[in-house]
Amino acid sequence: MSGVNDNIRVYFAIMIKHRKNARVCILAYDKLCLFEYAIAIEVFGLPRPEFDDWYDHEVVAVSSGTMQGIGSIQVNASSDLSKLLEASLIVVPGWKGGVSSQLKDTLVKAVDRGARIATICSGVFLPAACGLLDGKRATTHWRYADALQKQYPFIKVNPDVLYVDEGQILTSAGSAAGIDLCLYIVRQDFGSAVANSVAKRLVLPAHREGKQAQFVPRPLPKYSAGFSPLLDNIRQSLNEEWTISRMSSEVSLSTRTLIRRFKETTGEAPISWLTMERLNYSRELLETTDLTVERIVEASGFTTPELFRRHFKRHFQLSPLRYRAQFK
Repeated sequence: MSGVNDNIRVYFAIMIKHRKNARVCILAYDKLCLFEYAIAIEVFGLPRPEFDDWYDHEVVAVSSGTMQGIGSIQVNASSDLSKLLEASLIVVPGWKGGVSSQLKDTLVKAVDRGARIATICSGVFLPAACGLLDGKRATTHWRYADALQKQYPFIKVNPDVLYVDEGQILTSAGSAAGIDLCLYIVRQDFGSAVANSVAKRLVLPAHREGKQAQFVPRPLPKYSAGFSPLLDNIRQSLNEEWTISRMSSEVSLSTRTLIRRFKETTGEAPISWLTMERLNYSRELLETTDLTVERIVEASGFTTPELFRRHFKRHFQLSPLRYRAQFK
């Protein structure tokens, strides 16, 4: 019986995600975190006539009456919790206070019907309180990570990343990481070209990988002038061979120092970072061109199609051709 219910849930998730003008519900609550709220409005609620199809959005009030935002700004929202059952995406922009039984029951029903929940910063505490993150990975602002883990020990909390995608539940770290998560969702729903356009309008990088570190623990200014050009140079010539020794010579560092600086700057080891840059470029080519897999392998710098397919499937859970069929 559970298998049947799972099939119904998957079917509904597909239908609700890909229908025209998918509904995004943004939660509003008393003592609303306004920056996180503005992120959700900017990405999902701003009119975008340059696209034929875009999200419909609705602000849903957790409780009736006028709510106070941080900074004594008043927020009115006419839609009630029942609207969450029509959502393809529910955004939780931070969270303050407890969780009513009505809100909990409605969120659980919405997820059962196929809705996704995306949380920004402390917003993760809402789906956590509903039991929707038990056994799953999640992140939040590094200041709240210990509290989240202690309060909800069945969640696999990772405080060292920008965002985590667990399918229907997506969580992000500090406030600005919410922008990265929202752009990631746009990319999943509409492809890289649309996400790049939205990012350009926001004057932001088009894509930051979720595994990137939340912050740089020990910035070293004396290397910053030479290190960023190295990253740019690699991105512009991904089809070339980039060994650790070549990277080291480019910035006149020892290999040991280079590896340490890479970790401090990007949150990853050099080869891991390089692999993800190549994968992201190959993903863009799959979405926006008709190049064969062999040509994409050559352009992105993977040595063989087999190696490319193995890395691609491990990171994106799809083969390159199935990914193209789904997102092109």
